[in-house]
Amino acid sequence: MNFELTKEQEMTRKMVRDFAENTIKLRTIEIDTKAAFPKDIFDEMGKLGLMGIPFPEKYGGSGGDTLTYAIAVEEIGRVCGSTGLSYAAAVSLGASPIYYFGTEEQKEKFLVPLAKGEALGSFGLTEPNAGSDAGGTRTTAKLDNDEYVINGEKCFITNASYAKFITVTAVSGKDERGKKIISAFIVPKDAEGLTVNSNYDKMGVRGSDTSEIILEDVRVPKENILGDPKKGFKQFLYTLDGGRISIGALALGIAQASLDKALAYARERKQFGKPISKFQAIQFKLADMAMEVELARNMVYKAAWLKDHNKPFTKEAAFAKLFATETAFRAANQAIQIHGGYGYMREYEVERYLRDAKLLEIGEGTSEIQRLVIARQLGC
Repeated sequence: MNFELTKEQEMTRKMVRDFAENTIKLRTIEIDTKAAFPKDIFDEMGKLGLMGIPFPEKYGGSGGDTLTYAIAVEEIGRVCGSTGLSYAAAVSLGASPIYYFGTEEQKEKFLVPLAKGEALGSFGLTEPNAGSDAGGTRTTAKLDNDEYVINGEKCFITNASYAKFITVTAVSGKDERGKKIISAFIVPKDAEGLTVNSNYDKMGVRGSDTSEIILEDVRVPKENILGDPKKGFKQFLYTLDGGRISIGALALGIAQASLDKALAYARERKQFGKPISKFQAIQFKLADMAMEVELARNMVYKAAWLKDHNKPFTKEAAFAKLFATETAFRAANQAIQIHGGYGYMREYEVERYLRDAKLLEIGEGTSEIQRLVIARQLGC
């Protein structure tokens, strides 16, 4: 197996790392403490072509692949979990479903501005009573002549406040067995009856916009239905598989940041007359962190490679998401421990890594759901 990145992938890594270090990093603490969404940073990312990395140039993208995109998410996440989360959601959940399942007209109208960074994407799946049980969706869409009338509520939706349109899932009917048919609809942000509230006070990823969406008799033309009306559930499961790779990449970035901070501090901090990095107890912690970070990287990159080569990747995406997110939480926790009392202080940043990492074990399928997905792929 060849683990060497291509010249283009290495160039992308360097470009994104330079941007993250020189632009995002200067604002990271402010973004977290003020819970301020950095719209101007996303505008800059659009100009750099980051918002369209995995999409063809004909749709305003950069013509890259999933692995290149995962590398970009990793580098942004290494500096700012909030920015990394909104970036991952904009591409994997906001834009990708339109690329996968949209008509040519939909791609021209909706995907192009997303890929160019002229608009942010948002995907509304989760509801107050339908989280892990996405099939329990209660939002409804009823056909009325040439329009669908949508009613329902979505919660914990990333980027919705800053999106020009939101793709939402809704029950559009029942099949011959009486089972719900769940479809996806592209809803303009300015549609009458659509309300977006962003009132959550979150523990972590505080600078990533998280919103509640209320739909009251929202009308959209029937041509705004995304993909096969009867296969909406399968479509967003495929979307989530890809999204799990990006969340794994984001977790990988946070885990790497935790290792970097812990290692630098251990080399500088002296106790009993020598750096604490010379004590075996600290060395073992750092060794375990480095090992798990590298294993997580291999899993994330492999899942991305499989997707890029049109091979089955559902199980591997679950592997990557599960292991990388739990690695991020463990690495951040150990980084705090290595820092001692200073690790509890905001200025040392490692406490933020822990707060940001926790969400990644919950969003886009909890750790428990990932284990369920893996078990089913094993034939259990």
